[in-house]
Amino acid sequence: MLPNAITAAALCSGLTGIRFAVSGEWKLAVIAIILAGVLDGIDGRIARLLRAQSRFGAELDSLADNVSFGVAPALILFMWALQDLPRIGWFAGLAFAVCMALRLARFNAQIDVDEQPHKSAGFLTGVPAPVGAGLAFLPVYFWLETGIDAFRNPIYLAIWLGLIAFLLISNMATLSWSSIRPRRNIRLEFLALVGIAFGGGILLEPWWTL
Repeated sequence: MLPNAITAAALCSGLTGIRFAVSGEWKLAVIAIILAGVLDGIDGRIARLLRAQSRFGAELDSLADNVSFGVAPALILFMWALQDLPRIGWFAGLAFAVCMALRLARFNAQIDVDEQPHKSAGFLTGVPAPVGAGLAFLPVYFWLETGIDAFRNPIYLAIWLGLIAFLLISNMATLSWSSIRPRRNIRLEFLALVGIAFGGGILLEPWWTL
């Protein structure tokens, strides 16, 4: 139950991001999607820790990911800038959301497939869903940090979203974080260093760090 509850919380966080965008609270909208990504990153680990993995949980996770990292970012970015270019902007948002759904469907279809060259080599096929959402929000991070309106240009944003959509469904091998396994004698130090660096970055320059 606990892993599925965390997945449901991630879904709620993604939907809440849309609510913040409707109110024009862009910083909170982005934070909500980031929170969804954090929750998505721990639900599977907790399921494995508790030995509570199930096909139901896997399907629920993909459905939540499609909303939090596909539908929600598309709507948030449309309200943030793409609506100034109604037709092309909406098409870019649709392309991103559809490609996110295709990427997740491909992942689900390959769960029981034994021969996956990229996976066996420690890689994933295409950009993962949370990473795709994070990349899609890159112009928002820069805009929040610098206030430069060029990052909010709907033409540039539409092109950027199209590129991310392509990367989601591509066959490009991308690094899997689960394949990074430091030696046991340096694992604690490695995690501590990463945690300190990330925490310091969040406190000093949050949007550049993200």
